[in-house]
Amino acid sequence: MMSNCQMDNTSLQVPLAVLYALIFLFGLAGNLLALWVFLRVHTKKNSVRIFLINLALADLLLVICLPFRVVYHANHDQWVLPSLMCRIVGNIFYMNMYISIVLLGFISVDRYLKFQRASCRRLFLQSRWSVLLCCVIWTTSFAAVMAFIVQNPETGKSQQCFQYKKLNKSKWKAYFNFAIVGMFWVVYGALVISYGRIGMKLLTASRKKPDFPNAAKYNKTAWKSFFVLFLFTICFVPYHSVRIFYIMSQMANDTSCDTINVLDKINEVVLLLSALNSCLDPVMYFLLCSSIRKVMLKIICNGFCQQTSRGLISSSETPQEQQKISAVVPMTDTQDVKTSKTTKTDNVVQ
Repeated sequence: MMSNCQMDNTSLQVPLAVLYALIFLFGLAGNLLALWVFLRVHTKKNSVRIFLINLALADLLLVICLPFRVVYHANHDQWVLPSLMCRIVGNIFYMNMYISIVLLGFISVDRYLKFQRASCRRLFLQSRWSVLLCCVIWTTSFAAVMAFIVQNPETGKSQQCFQYKKLNKSKWKAYFNFAIVGMFWVVYGALVISYGRIGMKLLTASRKKPDFPNAAKYNKTAWKSFFVLFLFTICFVPYHSVRIFYIMSQMANDTSCDTINVLDKINEVVLLLSALNSCLDPVMYFLLCSSIRKVMLKIICNGFCQQTSRGLISSSETPQEQQKISAVVPMTDTQDVKTSKTTKTDNVVQ
């Protein structure tokens, strides 16, 4: 019986608290920066830009939930806030994780249709349709989250949160979770097909014509596609593989306590990998999008050059020396940063 089964995750408490804290710090900084670039620098409307803005927003909302997990694990898995906050934080976390997964799937389909030069792309993924699609995703997700928050059979104050729960009396939640897992595998299949075909076709083209001027570019773009697929696989496939057995054990009446403890520990570890994706997405933007990379490097160079120039000027003794330093360390005008807006955001996931 579950009532007699005690969870012992003592060995994971400190590592989970530390790692979630690091993911929070890097994810918060990276996604805030990504949102700033998408909203202030890239003003051209297209489907990928809309998906990326929503993806960065979903990742940002997810990492905001992580401090609650940090405090929970650091406090020896003791929840000190009201139980309502536990349900809100937990459901918002999962909601944004799956919004990110769905958006990454749509981005992969967009890249594939563009690569194939499919005629349906103009109709299917125009900017207005992308906005409508994102609105549907957010509305549906909020409705599902509200249902999970309101439908709560537990009464009284509990000191546990994010713990293993039996779903014998709430099997509709188990079936819903199975549907979400099935949705993930559909999205994952779309990514494998899209990026796999893009990568293989580009590799084949570069190897058949190695002397072709764009052969090196094709080869580089192919490996970028495989890299995106690799990140998605590492972050999400382990969790959703374990999730199948995890939900089955929640529905079963005869699951042993040892099995529950093993599944709970594995679930905590693979869930950490899923949360890691929230701070890897900005890295993916930087590595795969030439326009974003140029903007970021210009911003960094601008700040570094200003500090270097000020330091050198402050140590100068004469106006003549200051003019020489200004010639050696030119200041970057803010308009130079905006010139990268002309580069297509579509290059984010090639």
